[in-house]
Amino acid sequence: MPGQPGFPGLGDAMKEKATRRERFLAAMDAVAPRGRLLGLIAPHRPQAGAKGGHPPMPAETMVRVHFLQNWPALGDPMAGETLCDSEAMRRFAGIEPGDERIPDETTILDFRHLLERHGLTEAIFAEVNAHLADKGITLRSGTLVDATIIDAPSPTENGAGARDPEMPSTKKGNDWCFGTKAHGGVDAEGGVTHSLGSSAARAHDSQVREALLHGEESPVWADRGCVSAERETAFEGPGRVRGVMRKAPRGGELHPVDAQINRIIAVLRAKVEHPFRVLERPFGCVKTRYRGLAGNRARLLTPFARGNLFLARRRLMA
Repeated sequence: MPGQPGFPGLGDAMKEKATRRERFLAAMDAVAPRGRLLGLIAPHRPQAGAKGGHPPMPAETMVRVHFLQNWPALGDPMAGETLCDSEAMRRFAGIEPGDERIPDETTILDFRHLLERHGLTEAIFAEVNAHLADKGITLRSGTLVDATIIDAPSPTENGAGARDPEMPSTKKGNDWCFGTKAHGGVDAEGGVTHSLGSSAARAHDSQVREALLHGEESPVWADRGCVSAERETAFEGPGRVRGVMRKAPRGGELHPVDAQINRIIAVLRAKVEHPFRVLERPFGCVKTRYRGLAGNRARLLTPFARGNLFLARRRLMA
């Protein structure tokens, strides 16, 4: 009858075709190392009844909600509202139909701050990579190095009406912008990010490059920003290749041989763009969300960790 209330989840149970979101969440649920991640986070969660009042949300539910928040780049308020609206996301979070205990904005915010306070975003990134290494996906044979700028909103459109001192301006092409820069060291074989650095957008790529190397790679492939005779000498050795794209002399043109070498290196470096594309397109991390570099770095670690699982999902499910 019109106006008669339905049963929660009944419409989803009668559907004949799963949506793209449901298929995506099912695939990510199958490949995520939930046990390993819960082992990291559970010791830092408040115990039931420790402060009185309502018991805390289960650790697994909050971990799942945190991942849901990072996949479509939702803020804390929108993450809480989306959980109320989407049956698929509630199902992924482990919230039963009809359960009134849905994490709200404050609960999600507190959990995110707990991860940042205890350095657990770094630990999640490392644990996911350890899981991929155990599966033989991260081979550590070579490293591809690249960086991308995550733009900040207009620097004075905030409560203080002032610019963020940790995000000075930089020039990108012909445009000036504010923001942070994400630096990634990507496994040349597996295509997953094994190390992550962050800096102000103004920082030169070469300042972070050494921190992106794990030390066991034989080839390193990088763009023109990492040209350094000193680094080339330090990297010399049997079987070691430092494939940095050639740079034209000031006021001159690139030699045809160097241009051909650059084309070859560009083909080899193409895989380094995949994690950044996943970060910016499916996960929507195209703008900074917080003031300061520390909060934005913590926000980048989880999407990169989940991006590694996304890129390796077919091999993990096979």
